[in-house]
Amino acid sequence: MPNINEIANSAKDNAEKLGIKKFDIYGSTVDDTSVQVDQGEPKQVKASNRSGVTVRVWNEDNTMGVTSTTDVDSKGLELALKTAYEASFFGVKENVPDFSPEATVPIPNKAQDKTPQAPVAELIERLLVAEKELLAAHPAIKGVPYNGLSQRDIDRFYLNSDGAVRTESHSLTSVYLYSKTEEEGKKPRSAGAFRINQSLDNLDINGCIKETADKTISHLNYEKIKTGKYRVVFSAEAFLSLLGAFSNLFNAQSILDNQSLSTPDDLGKQIASPLLSVFDDALHPANVGAETFDGEGTPTRQISLIENGVLTSFLHSAGTAKRLNAQPTGNASIGAKVSVSPNFYHVFTTATPEEELSLDTAENVIFIDDLQALHAGVKSLQGSFSLPFDGWLVNKGVRTSIESATVAGDFLELLKSIIYVEKEAELTPGGVCPKIWVNELSITGE
Repeated sequence: MPNINEIANSAKDNAEKLGIKKFDIYGSTVDDTSVQVDQGEPKQVKASNRSGVTVRVWNEDNTMGVTSTTDVDSKGLELALKTAYEASFFGVKENVPDFSPEATVPIPNKAQDKTPQAPVAELIERLLVAEKELLAAHPAIKGVPYNGLSQRDIDRFYLNSDGAVRTESHSLTSVYLYSKTEEEGKKPRSAGAFRINQSLDNLDINGCIKETADKTISHLNYEKIKTGKYRVVFSAEAFLSLLGAFSNLFNAQSILDNQSLSTPDDLGKQIASPLLSVFDDALHPANVGAETFDGEGTPTRQISLIENGVLTSFLHSAGTAKRLNAQPTGNASIGAKVSVSPNFYHVFTTATPEEELSLDTAENVIFIDDLQALHAGVKSLQGSFSLPFDGWLVNKGVRTSIESATVAGDFLELLKSIIYVEKEAELTPGGVCPKIWVNELSITGE
């Protein structure tokens, strides 16, 4: 892929030649290598190099056209600009997207440089060792059906005809392990874990092996559970997956489209327990793949969404911010319709709880580790959910795996029923979050 300056100069030359006064371009290159293994043998090796740009052009009537291309040489850019210009005459007339007012604001912190990629042979070797150690952890663990070790280099840029030029690069390496048991007369049990870092050398593969083994072994002695109301503790990953499923709550685009649990008037209202605070913090130190700008070139930042239970702000693109008289927040992705999405959640508490709670002393609480079937069991516009889960019944520190059960409730009621937010936070793919205690939820057992 040509470098950013070549693309910028080529775009300007071509735009001038075509008589285009206003345009912007967002592009990225992703260099990806991933491996999988199966029973001591390499199963799959994948490598890909994907690059592409999205070009937006405004005509004299200020309507906009969009086109995407993977061809970023001078000829490809000329064709993309020309096509977007032609499409602009069929663009929407109302609420036409515009440049972000912050696209030219300087960004102080430079993203880290890329780390050298490890050879594929080393990735396979490391993953084979991980699989071997997991299989040796317990006689009942018979396979690691889902596993993967991948590394990725990402370059991204944004530029526009007003002189905005942004570029950044970073590297990510991640490992995923998911083991399965087989015991005579018993149902197969399974569990998984995930780790991420900038480089393979710093990736905590041993921690991933240990967590996967411990979780899987803890599910071996399972029991049925009675249907009823229980005090529930969500793991970091389980709570964030639920928060993600109802992210329309904070999404300004969803709110404007009437596809949200919130309205613009809800800002400043108490929507959760005073113990809960939620930030969207792309630049959080734990966010390995931190991006310093969004698809519109707006700098990313820390956004307070819920503070001590009060809804404090929404996530915006330049367009939604203009319509709701707010500031863009750095959460937009560019396209025919600009979409808004969270970057990296940071869930925490600053309030003092009425009582300190612990899984070591609590009696008959359900600890939910992993929620499943979120695509089917969540009604995001009604706020309700009914989801199968993996977890344990915990009684004074003793964990008994639950054979199979579902948890159901209303998300807004759940937020108000939070009785304890633990201090110790965990890193998950979607953010940083501690265990969250909810007073009562309906659990359906066998």
